[in-house]
Amino acid sequence: MSRYGSFADDYYVNMNLNTELDLPSSRETVLHFFEQMQRHFPTLRNFHTRERNEIVIEEDKDRGSYRWLSVESRRLSSGFVNPPSIEEAMKLHNTVLDVAPFALAASPLDCETLNIMYGFDFTFRGNHNQLLVDALGISPAMEKMAQIPGTSVLGCEPMLHLAMDDECRTQVRLSVESRTTPFHVRMRDFPEEQLSVYLTARRYGSLDAGDNFIKASARLGEICQDLVDSYVLDNVLRPLQQKIAMG
Repeated sequence: MSRYGSFADDYYVNMNLNTELDLPSSRETVLHFFEQMQRHFPTLRNFHTRERNEIVIEEDKDRGSYRWLSVESRRLSSGFVNPPSIEEAMKLHNTVLDVAPFALAASPLDCETLNIMYGFDFTFRGNHNQLLVDALGISPAMEKMAQIPGTSVLGCEPMLHLAMDDECRTQVRLSVESRTTPFHVRMRDFPEEQLSVYLTARRYGSLDAGDNFIKASARLGEICQDLVDSYVLDNVLRPLQQKIAMG
């Protein structure tokens, strides 16, 4: 497993391509696309549909490490949960983006957004919001307010959104999602839930002439990996891991 696996209970690398126009939805076209993908990854065999006409194929989840793909009316997605390496995860996404222009008529001109996301899940029984305050801290302007006697933290989900260029066409978002609700706090009953950290690099708009999905996704992947290695590991993931280990 990749070294990122030692920083969280689960981690995953996802790709999403959102289009301006509807993707083909005929039975023959969609099945042909999934059959093409299955030729590259024969263990993709669990085929089913979800709400909103989302069509999914995935590997067996009980192995702990698995790939999945999905097609919606205007979105094409793929993901690799607990991949053995980042290269293996990107290999899946590159294959999807290589096949999609021919099998689903996905065009670089039709790109609304393309993004690569690194996700990290921590299983924790307790107040996720208080954990985030304790592990990551909060703005100095709010520290005194969070220390008011008799209060409980109901919401603390840090988020940072950056533009990576002057035109704001490539953006990065680091966010944390808590699963603790006011009901959990009121009842003092905290189920074992997953606290999630997401780092997403997203490119907006049609690709430039001569560019393609694979090159664009590679650039986004490089941004994600650089930011995770340079900032997220030591400043977000490691403090959360240490605080959870302390109970």
